[in-house]
Amino acid sequence: MVSYVLSGAVDQLRIPPVQSTRRLNDLWQHTCFELFIGAKNDAEYYEFNFSPSGEWAAYEFRDYRDGGTFNGDQFEPKITVQRSAGTLELQAVLRLDGLPGLQPDVCLWLGLSAVIEDLSGSLFYWSLKHPPGNPDFHHSDNFILQIEPAVVDGAAIDYNDKR
Repeated sequence: MVSYVLSGAVDQLRIPPVQSTRRLNDLWQHTCFELFIGAKNDAEYYEFNFSPSGEWAAYEFRDYRDGGTFNGDQFEPKITVQRSAGTLELQAVLRLDGLPGLQPDVCLWLGLSAVIEDLSGSLFYWSLKHPPGNPDFHHSDNFILQIEPAVVDGAAIDYNDKR
């Protein structure tokens, strides 16, 4: 599960209206939240876009910006959105065991980012860390959160084991 929270003058932002849950490309052209995830020391990674509308997108890359749409079987994140006067919170739940490039015994690197659109249509790019120059969420500098594999009794948990 990943959770994003915007606090402040949320009424000054262009927030997409709620739609039926569906896959849709180009969500980054408006307010959306993004998750990048890959294995440590591996060029392959995944990108997920979550819109406050409930729409989402998923992509897989073999290397920096070398890839396309991810068409995994039965892959659909569960997105919930809560909004109040000064807060917008989006939570997305996804199953990592449906991502063939990620093994349960590897350290994962994540990048969390957001594209925020104001009422004038201007876009602002937020990330935990930007590389030098223009914002580039795909750049390896963006992948700064580390998740160690879950270990029980000295062995990594295999989330693909259906026993």
